[in-house]
Amino acid sequence: MAARVRFVSKMASVAGVCLLSTTAMVTGSIVLSPVAALAQTAGSIIVEGNKRVDAETIRSYFSTSPGQKLDAARIDEALKNLYATGLFSDVHVSNRGGRMVVSVTENEVINRVAFEGNKKIKTEQLEAETQSKARSPLNKATVQADTQRIIDVYRRAGRYDVRVEPKTIDRGEGRVDLVFEIKEGEKLGISKIVFVGNKAFSDYKLKDELTTTESNWLSWLKNSDVYDVDRINADQELLRRFYLKNGYADFRIVSVSADLDRKDGGFVLTYVLDEGQQYKFGSVDVVSNIRDVNVNTIKAALRVQPGQVYNAELVEKSVENATIEVSKSGYAFAQVRPRGDRNFETRTISLVFTVEEGPRVYIERIEVRGNTRTRDWVIRREFDLGEGDAYNRVLVDRAERRLRNLGFFKTVKISNEPGSAPDRVILVVDVEDQPTGEFSVSGGYSTTDGFIGEVAVSEKNFLGRGQFVRVSGQIGQYVEGVELNFTEPYFLDYRVAAGFDLFYKSTSTTEYSPYESTTGGGTLRLGLPLTDELTLGLRYTLSTKEIRVSDEYYDDVSWAIKEIDGEQAITSALGYTLSYNMLDNNIDPTAGYLVELKQDFAGLGGDVNYIRSTIDARWYYPLFGDFVLMLRGQAGNVASWGGEDLRIVDNFFKGPDLVRGFASNGIGPRDLASGGNGLDPTALGGTLYWGTTAELQFPLSFLPKDAGLKFAVFADAGSVWDYQGSTTFENVSGWQDHLVNCDTIAGSTTKGWNNVCVADSDSVRSSVGVSLIWKSPFGPLRFDYAWVLSKESYDEEQAFRFSGGTKF
Repeated sequence: MAARVRFVSKMASVAGVCLLSTTAMVTGSIVLSPVAALAQTAGSIIVEGNKRVDAETIRSYFSTSPGQKLDAARIDEALKNLYATGLFSDVHVSNRGGRMVVSVTENEVINRVAFEGNKKIKTEQLEAETQSKARSPLNKATVQADTQRIIDVYRRAGRYDVRVEPKTIDRGEGRVDLVFEIKEGEKLGISKIVFVGNKAFSDYKLKDELTTTESNWLSWLKNSDVYDVDRINADQELLRRFYLKNGYADFRIVSVSADLDRKDGGFVLTYVLDEGQQYKFGSVDVVSNIRDVNVNTIKAALRVQPGQVYNAELVEKSVENATIEVSKSGYAFAQVRPRGDRNFETRTISLVFTVEEGPRVYIERIEVRGNTRTRDWVIRREFDLGEGDAYNRVLVDRAERRLRNLGFFKTVKISNEPGSAPDRVILVVDVEDQPTGEFSVSGGYSTTDGFIGEVAVSEKNFLGRGQFVRVSGQIGQYVEGVELNFTEPYFLDYRVAAGFDLFYKSTSTTEYSPYESTTGGGTLRLGLPLTDELTLGLRYTLSTKEIRVSDEYYDDVSWAIKEIDGEQAITSALGYTLSYNMLDNNIDPTAGYLVELKQDFAGLGGDVNYIRSTIDARWYYPLFGDFVLMLRGQAGNVASWGGEDLRIVDNFFKGPDLVRGFASNGIGPRDLASGGNGLDPTALGGTLYWGTTAELQFPLSFLPKDAGLKFAVFADAGSVWDYQGSTTFENVSGWQDHLVNCDTIAGSTTKGWNNVCVADSDSVRSSVGVSLIWKSPFGPLRFDYAWVLSKESYDEEQAFRFSGGTKF
């Protein structure tokens, strides 16, 4: 029970004596006797009962200003302050011989704090939560508060049957051991999440928007399935934003209830929803109350268009863009306010963005609090305004979102405090740092690369400077390598990501690759966000690659490989990536599209000259329920320049990444004069390729949502062709003894006597198949089984393909 102190003062004048009657209750009732104040000073007070606390320290609580009397009010205040120190369990004031006597009983001192019975929560975590510490006074109110904190820690971990009992063990000389005896109880998770009233979206889809999950056989790997009030409140906001993003402007959550079902060993979480109707944007207009503002410029900055499904996020983004455009015109205090008019018959919302002059308020200073690790300037640079600038709430909200998205902090909150003048405001940024490092051990298997293991250490807030660093090592059946990555997100104090990569990789001979290779080098890169959706990435790569053909397979590989056997070619390439991302989710998209254009120009020094161009576009469209259609198109071209032949290793080699149902390097030009000794004819690669995919994805609704399983049916089509390398290699020793009459080999597109008999066709390769996609806690896993519909006779098939990785 928390300490409670009650003071009752009674003043009376008897022969100039002021009587004080005070009653104090501290975990009990203590009645203090009448006291004569007698206008005495603190120095004349007698202190009794103190052992560790100095008497002068106690007297100091009764001290007065010069000329001020020690009256009843001052004594009352001193008593309150003495109890507030937590050093005393009893303070008694009395009158003895005309002098005031203060008798104290000191609290015992904690010798040590111990926890017994805790198995699921580490002692270090409980110590961080408790305020009672060794060598501090034993305070019953603090102990009771600590007990509640321990209970809260266990409840956040889903253990609502926890029992905590504090006990003390006397160690003599006023010292005690404080022991918290804990009975942890069983974990109670979320056994079921139920939605009532949802018609537009299935339970499966809505559960995907929540951070709270249901308990299942994977619960030992996660803590998102425990009943946490804070998380559930945050989930309500996520649901609200999801519906507002999809046009349901009238959406509301009627109620959220959690009922304990001890039979299932968990809580049943029920959301009662009122979806309302889906709206579209009606007319969109801009009205400016500032004469010199160009309305057309503001309209161009808006992200909403008539006829679109209403999207509250796009409205917010439009307000941000419009505010920035107005400020560029010199109106720093201008505000853009959206006003929506609903038309219930047509189910449209017409928007009017009003531009008006706001109050002239300046930012006096920005205070950052709570950051124990992250540097202040890492936080401040996320603001588009600074100290002395005009205050703009839209830009402040934008900074708050950016800080949350960094992933450096558990909590982020920006509030305002009054400044030194009415037109000044102080921005207070309260943050709480969280761990940002990761150590991972990964493992995987694919039908192409075999078993692979990786150890990686990464830190996304390196030394609190907001920099990303990652070091990884990889070893597997056919591959081994190391890699170092570094990224500075604000290069030269601009919102430009700059970084470098250093890498080394060695691969051995497999049935898909008849040679060993060693690659090493580095890349310098810049990332320029042109808009929120459009990003330009620039890079320069300097690398070396060596091809080695083993003696065992030397007679069976293509002469195009033998030509570069043992050579170390240096590639110096400058490239860029232009990416336009409109996906709703980068990890598991269900709507939107992504287009990436890449080009690399090799020949700025080095031994290789080529221009490589590729484009990859994906489009996701929700059909009905939880069915999602994914369409993909990709194409590429590589060409040499400067009069040099294109090396075989610089060609495109495609397989199941283009058309499933084919082996790695299984599509495209091939040397029919090679092969044997367990090797297929050598793939030569092509300079042109294209591919298309149509895939229908849908969850297995009869399984728990947390299982993360989806099924897909797909159809692929594509081709790789146009080998541009040499067919006769007179510069390779022994070429005269290995001339082959290509006219006698069926399928060869080359004629006459050659070292290489090339089979090359731009015919369409196609397949259909099924997939099982598992978003497992160990990493993404995918199983594909395909049936080839069309191919060339020399293509290599592989019906089943498995790929995936784990972290544990």
